[in-house]
Amino acid sequence: MSFMCKYLLIFILLGSVGEGYGQVRIEVIKLSISEAQSYALQNNRSVMTAKIDIGIATKLVKENIAIGLPQLNLATNYQHQFVIPELSFGSYLDVDALPDYGYLTKNDIQDAYKQAPSVPLGVKDNTTFDFTVSQLIFSGEYLVGLQAFKVLKQVSEKALVKTEDQTKETVANTYFMILVLGESLKVLNESEASMGQTYNDLVKMNQQGFNEETDVDQIKISWSNLKRLITSIESQRDISVQLLKYQLGMDFGQQIVLTDSLQGFITEGNMQYLAAPVYNVEKSIDYQIVNNQVDISQLLLKREQSKYLPAISAFYRRHEQTNQPSFNFAVKDLVGLSLNFPIFTSGQRSYRVSQARYNLEKSQINKANAEQGLIMEFETALSNYQTAYSNFLTNKESIILTKKVYDKSLIKYHEGVSTSFELSQNQTQYLTAEGVYYNSILSLLNAKAKLDRILSSY
Repeated sequence: MSFMCKYLLIFILLGSVGEGYGQVRIEVIKLSISEAQSYALQNNRSVMTAKIDIGIATKLVKENIAIGLPQLNLATNYQHQFVIPELSFGSYLDVDALPDYGYLTKNDIQDAYKQAPSVPLGVKDNTTFDFTVSQLIFSGEYLVGLQAFKVLKQVSEKALVKTEDQTKETVANTYFMILVLGESLKVLNESEASMGQTYNDLVKMNQQGFNEETDVDQIKISWSNLKRLITSIESQRDISVQLLKYQLGMDFGQQIVLTDSLQGFITEGNMQYLAAPVYNVEKSIDYQIVNNQVDISQLLLKREQSKYLPAISAFYRRHEQTNQPSFNFAVKDLVGLSLNFPIFTSGQRSYRVSQARYNLEKSQINKANAEQGLIMEFETALSNYQTAYSNFLTNKESIILTKKVYDKSLIKYHEGVSTSFELSQNQTQYLTAEGVYYNSILSLLNAKAKLDRILSSY
C-alpha cells in the first residue's frame, strides 16, 4: 500500500470516528395508543402532581394520628441572677464566747452575741430541665378529625383516578388527530402529484396550441391552493405531535413514531358502544368524589359538635436543675390529669355548628346536582357517539362517490371532453368530501374516547 493510500485511509477512519463522537444519537420511541397512555400515566405532570397530593394526604392522616400518641417534650432554661436574695436568721448567743469566770457582766453577754450567717435563696447561675410525657386520653374533636382526614385521603386517591382517565382521553384525542392528519396528507399529496402531472401536460399542450391558456391558469390556481392546504395540514400535524409530547411529559426534542393505524380504530369490532350500555352513576369516579365531600361535611359537623365535650389527657413531668440552692422546695416528679372543658364561648361554638350544618346542606345539594349532571353527560356523550358514527358511514360513502366522479372527470379532461373548470370543481368537491370524511373519523374517535372515560369504572 502506498503512502498516499495509507494517508487517505487514516483520514477516512478519523473522520468517521469524529462524526460518531460529534453527533448525539436520539433514540426514536415507537408508541401504540395504549403505550402512549401508559407512558403519560408515568410522566404526565398533572398525574405526577395528583400522586404528590396523595402523599400529602397520607402524611396529614399520619400527622393527625400522631396527635393521639404519647408526646415527649424537653424544655431547658438558663438564668443568671445579678443579686441573690438572702434569708437572715439574726444573731445568736455563742456560749463558747462567754468568759470562764462565774460572774458575767452585761458587756460579756453582749460580746457573746454573734451574727448568724445568711442563707442564699438561689444560685447565681442555674440551668433547669423539664422532661414531660403526655398522653391524650379522650378528645371527640381528635377522633372525628381522624375520620375526616382518612376520607380526605380517599378523595385524593379518586382525584388521581380521575386525572388519569382525563389524561388517557386527551392523549387518545391527540393521537387520533395525528393519524387523521397523516392520512389526510397522503390523499392530498397523491392529488397534488396528479395535479402537478396534469399541469405539466397542459403546459406542453398549450405550447402546441391544443388548449387555451386559461385552462392552464385554472389548473395552476387549483394546484397552488392544494399546495397551501398541504403546508397548512403539515403544520397542524407538527403542532399536534408537539402537543402529544407535552401530554406525555416528554422532551420536545424526542422523536416519536405512532405505530397504530387509523383504520384499526374504525373497524366494527371497536364500535362496542353502538348499543347503549347500562350506566350506573354511582360507579362514576366523579360521583364518588362528591359523595366523599358529603362525608367530609358530615364529619366536620360532628367535629364542631364534639367541641362541647371535654378533652382529657395524662402527663408525667421530671424537673432537674444543675445547681441546687440551699433551700429548694421544687418537686422533681409530677403525675397528673388535665381536663379542658370550655364552659362559655359567647356563642362561638353554636355559630360554628350552624355553619357546618349549612356546609353539609350545600354539599348534599351539590351531590344531587352532580348526579343529574353526570347522567346528562353520559346521555349526551352516547348520543354524540351514535350521531358521529352515522355521519362517518354517510361521509364514507360520499367520499367514494366523489372520488369516482373526480377520476372520471380527469379522464374526460385528458380526452378533451371536459373543461378545466369542471375538473377543478370535481377536484374541489372530492377534496372537500375527503376533509369532511376525516373530520367525521376524528369526531367519531373522540366521541368514543369520551365514552371510554365516562364508563372507565366498568
